[in-house]
Amino acid sequence: MKFIDLHCDTASMMYYKKQHLMKNYFSIDTEKLKKGNASAQFFAFFIDSKKLEIKKEFDNMYDNFMHEMESSSDICIAESYNDYKNNVLKKKISALLTIEEGQVLEGCMNNLYDAYEKGIRLITLTWNYENSIGYPNCRKEFMNLGLKEFGINLISEMNRLGVIIDTSHLSDGGFYDVAKFSRKPFVASHSNSREVRNHPRNLTDDMIRVLADKGGIMGLNYCNSFVGSEKITSIEGLINHVSHIVNVGGQEVIALGSDFDGIENEVEFKNPSHIDMFYTALQRKGYSDDFIDKLFYKNAERFIKDVL
Repeated sequence: MKFIDLHCDTASMMYYKKQHLMKNYFSIDTEKLKKGNASAQFFAFFIDSKKLEIKKEFDNMYDNFMHEMESSSDICIAESYNDYKNNVLKKKISALLTIEEGQVLEGCMNNLYDAYEKGIRLITLTWNYENSIGYPNCRKEFMNLGLKEFGINLISEMNRLGVIIDTSHLSDGGFYDVAKFSRKPFVASHSNSREVRNHPRNLTDDMIRVLADKGGIMGLNYCNSFVGSEKITSIEGLINHVSHIVNVGGQEVIALGSDFDGIENEVEFKNPSHIDMFYTALQRKGYSDDFIDKLFYKNAERFIKDVL
């Protein structure tokens, strides 16, 4: 058993709380990832654009993470599918770097190129504010609004460079614009089913089908608000989403996107070192090992190969 997780906020938490990558008191560190047999972890640099000098804060957070990488021998940066495969052969965990809040680019394409040179390989286009790219899905008046002109141009350049387009947090209108304009598969890195849990951060059935038709994937989010009504996110609650998403979009569309260290609630299996509890629960529900492997890593692995 191994796994790939499409989203965590650990890099940001490390920076603000002055903790280390190898071992910390968060949900994710290198030791916990190694114990859970992680194949790859996507690390998001999350910046609150309303509070900070966003580009400067990103640069500082990036430098801090890269410094931490120097002392973590079990994990290596992956900027391509070949990097990922080489890390697998070396028995190293791959760290894929992402930006959560596209306003880090400040509406300037040169900042995309700079981020690419730094190794950024996924950008979550919006967070919870309107930005130069588009609109968030946290306000009703924004839900049907699409991408702005810079956003449409950005999609084309991200496709050309090989940077993953992430629609989690994006308005429904923006999601459909990404589906329209992107030539490559895209992702909703940490979003669940809106039919199972009626929350705007989750995807409607139609969006799940569109994502699947484009060859994209969605990462199962462990945040209790997106899963159900329980204070502690249960494995049973996650399986409810798995079942519905697969019924709607097929086995190829689903992956893991924990949002660990970005969520405040507890999860039944605590952290990645105990993710085998989730695997075993799925087996007991009658899911085949082949499907569980798709959910845990194979779909994400295929997606990385297709886009990076």
